[in-house]
Amino acid sequence: SQDFSAIIEEVVPAVVGVSTSKSLGSGAIIAEDGFIITNYHVIETDIDQIQVFTSGNNVYNSVLVGFNKPLDVAILKINVNSLNYLEFADTLDIKVGDKVIAVGNPYGLSFSVTEGIISAVNREGVNGYSVYAQTDVPINPGNSGGPLINLNSKIVGINNFKVGNAEGLGFALQ
Repeated sequence: SQDFSAIIEEVVPAVVGVSTSKSLGSGAIIAEDGFIITNYHVIETDIDQIQVFTSGNNVYNSVLVGFNKPLDVAILKINVNSLNYLEFADTLDIKVGDKVIAVGNPYGLSFSVTEGIISAVNREGVNGYSVYAQTDVPINPGNSGGPLINLNSKIVGINNFKVGNAEGLGFALQ
């Protein structure tokens, strides 16, 4: 069992809340010049008014740069430089049993952290694509779009959905 406190301290500044007039989710800064990854379903109901907020209480207007609706992924951009950001792990290195944490804004509880393991890889989602890591990390409304992080502080997935009322059946885009 490893203490995640150092990883959390490193990761949280690169995690953001993503809000529109109709939704709240999470995201991850993936480049120091303000590119952010999130789920498309977090922003699709109001793509003209997307705000991003950081753990340092900064709020920024963002623009939608691109998206892939079938994969439910979107890239946002804020006009800020020298940001903390997260890197992606090589998907070939993601293994069943790997310890992971999810950082996000479940039910508006900003920058909450939960832990678990990778339960399976290459699971098929409702979109028919086998590109999801299954995890037992609790995924709740507001976690969508936030990063699933490994012990090396790298993104192994973007938290996307959970199975209905089931406990511990969350899925992240690998």
